[in-house]
Amino acid sequence: MAIQCSERLYGLDHLRSLAIILVLMYHYRAFKHPDWIDHIGQFGWTGVDLFFVLSGFLISSQLFKEMEDKGNLHLKTFYIKRFFRIIPPFLFTLFLYFTFPFFRERESLPPLWKFITFTQNYGLDVIHKGTFSHAWSLCIEEQFYLFLPMLLWMLRKVKMFQYMVVFTLGIILFSLIIRIITWNELMKIPDRNSLDFWKLWYMKIYYPTHSRLDGLGVGVLTGYTMQYSSGIKKSIHRNGNILFLAGLTLLGISFWMCREQASKEASTFGFILVAVSYGIIVLAAVSESSFLYRWKSSVTLQLAGLSYAIYLSHKGIIHMVQDLLEYFNIQTSGNGSLLLSLLACVVGAVFYRWVIEKPMEKIKYRILRDENKVFPKKIN
Repeated sequence: MAIQCSERLYGLDHLRSLAIILVLMYHYRAFKHPDWIDHIGQFGWTGVDLFFVLSGFLISSQLFKEMEDKGNLHLKTFYIKRFFRIIPPFLFTLFLYFTFPFFRERESLPPLWKFITFTQNYGLDVIHKGTFSHAWSLCIEEQFYLFLPMLLWMLRKVKMFQYMVVFTLGIILFSLIIRIITWNELMKIPDRNSLDFWKLWYMKIYYPTHSRLDGLGVGVLTGYTMQYSSGIKKSIHRNGNILFLAGLTLLGISFWMCREQASKEASTFGFILVAVSYGIIVLAAVSESSFLYRWKSSVTLQLAGLSYAIYLSHKGIIHMVQDLLEYFNIQTSGNGSLLLSLLACVVGAVFYRWVIEKPMEKIKYRILRDENKVFPKKIN
């Protein structure tokens, strides 16, 4: 969710903007909202899957390219970049949640240590401790940022890097098997509309890292393809729009399969289908023949850059806006409230950018210069 690409790939900006809009529409349903949000936001949860695919693609591409260009991975440089991009805005958001109760969209927070250690996605009781629950996906991404470089380094060290595709496919298959076993063994609650069912489904299937590796795995596979498969890469660059249509068609099929988000079909094969669909669309977005690649938009460029800050802060900001409107007896379920809330989310993200992200970026590059690092093109 916090990736930006140096060599401007406008197609990925469009997709990152789409991802944050999907997430906003999905989460807005938890607040007072116009009726049409229920329909538009129904599949907004897949915005997180799109973020996962984008992260898998961009981070793995960066690491694969460094391995090819330099024959090694500079892990310290990688982790410094990730730290200064991810951690300061996240810590500021934690400060808001734990210091100012009026920022909380719900009553109870999980323990602070689970956020600090990025383990909040395990054992998360979203029914009773659902405040800042959306940080679950950031936990998964942080775990991915931590372990992927070390995994690649190890595979290179033991001369097994040529099995990277097999290993990644194995991880995706592992997630699928885990979800199938979990569903068959644990999801036996007869009333699927009960709070007990939803609590268990989120806790055991939707949130844990080991059951949500599809998107990241597909992203890594797309990154590997673009780096090492020259023939397939040429074909991708020739057929961008066809790939986009294919990905869109498959996404439509996956939405049909996932029309009930917590059904057995969606919870098992549906997650994989969504990830593969977005993976194909990501390949279309980086294809030189695709309209997504050629279309430049300052709106999606800016929205993509603000997406991480919006993701962190949007629930608290929407909650405060609606509380303020209610204080002045202004309707909170209309389109006006929606537009005001979304505008406030953007303004909040701009605050994050100039007060937190920009100063941290300067510190990051000063540290890298002091380390006498010669690092590649900028990937925040």
